Amino acid sequence: MSASLPETVDASRMVTARRSFAGTLPLASLRRLVPSLAAAQGDVRYALQFDRDALGTAFIGVQAEAALPLTCQRTLEPFDLPVRIDTRLGLITREEDEAALPPGYEPLLSADGQVSPAEVIEDELILALPVVPLSPGGVGKDETVWSSAAEDAVGEVPANPFAALARLKK
Repeated sequence: MSASLPETVDASRMVTARRSFAGTLPLASLRRLVPSLAAAQGDVRYALQFDRDALGTAFIGVQAEAALPLTCQRTLEPFDLPVRIDTRLGLITREEDEAALPPGYEPLLSADGQVSPAEVIEDELILALPVVPLSPGGVGKDETVWSSAAEDAVGEVPANPFAALARLKK
């Protein structure tokens, strides 16, 4: 079932109803993510599934796709980072319950049982951001690849200066 994304939901009711949501969100509406972006243009496509697994663990399946506009820290030019998220968040109401989650589940703590679906998507996008954004393709157009003078002159790696010590040790 697909529906528009509500501001908050009662997670246990959504799990009982096996509710799902799918659609798009503008990146500009994700206020905590926007400061990390080069521009607040574009959308994120999402699909959320509230359900229980075979062990009875309540979870939210989160799938999201977006092209996040970032600034390359090497060239200082904007680039789009394609991000694809596919994760399961185990719903817990106390921190102690985290240890009981099956492997592969990330905890989603909600003491009052209320969850904001847009914030869940935003959190996952924030976690997908690289610490230092670098555009794919490596070296910038004005950047020189450095090598040692000995490598340039001879074309091979210089001998290990500690090789003489190894001979003395024998």
